[in-house]
Amino acid sequence: MQTILILTANPQGTSQLRLDQEVRDIEEGLQRAKNREQFALKSMFAVRPRDIQRAMLDINPSIVHFSGHGTGEEGLVFEDEVGRAKLVDGEALAGLFELFAEQVECVVLNGCYSEVQAEAIAQHINYVIGMKQAIGDKAAIEFAVGFYDALGAGRTVEFAHKLGCVAIRLAGVPEQLTPVLKKKPNIEKTVSIEEQPPVTNKPAPEELNDSDREILTELLIRSGRAEYSARKALCIRIGIEANQLGFLTQSTDADFALELIDYLHSTDDKQALGKICKELEVVFKRGKYVADLESIKSKLKT
Repeated sequence: MQTILILTANPQGTSQLRLDQEVRDIEEGLQRAKNREQFALKSMFAVRPRDIQRAMLDINPSIVHFSGHGTGEEGLVFEDEVGRAKLVDGEALAGLFELFAEQVECVVLNGCYSEVQAEAIAQHINYVIGMKQAIGDKAAIEFAVGFYDALGAGRTVEFAHKLGCVAIRLAGVPEQLTPVLKKKPNIEKTVSIEEQPPVTNKPAPEELNDSDREILTELLIRSGRAEYSARKALCIRIGIEANQLGFLTQSTDADFALELIDYLHSTDDKQALGKICKELEVVFKRGKYVADLESIKSKLKT
């Protein structure tokens, strides 16, 4: 069970943000996620600095999400005892999260100009997302929903960040480059003995990895093949029965693309995945994705 702690602040004298909607949309997304039983959501409004430290002790979150205003170098905007703005700088936040580094895996700072604080916190926390410039309400909400939808589907933080950015673009908002992911220096990826592949004389055949599936998902969205009106035709061309797919009517292109690639990978349908690659090659004839698609096709032996 992972606990997500959402902290919001919109003090007197600051522009009004749609914080209630952001929290509600995140909660609704997690409630419909296939891994919903793995997450618990706790939210706190009108947060003061002392509320943060108490919540860290009482709730023990593994993901901390701040939604509100940011001012760059001066810090994030919380509230004081009478509801006015109280700035907390990056070093202070980094010092707090350093104490909880063993329990917190990811911090999301969904406020304007919060990249400075993200950089400081990332010295102690594996993954931190900040905003490199101002971000509007709609973009902030779209990013948050896409990010947690991906986590709820069992994807990595890195993939979730990418999907959140894609969600902004799909909503028609030109702010998809604003959320930036910072990683703790020298993150060590350890593999347990149980997870290590058996020793054999022959090299194991290459399989699609997370990065390959992320590329296919992103390109499927960008190609237009994941649009509602195009989904059944796509299924026919890649040789699967559309009626078998319970996720065919997903509300967003991103959700459908994510579910389709996951489904084909889980059923080891390399033939259908190969046909998707060929579909994408028609659209992406040049550019950096050509080599990616060739690499994926070689693993599928198509």
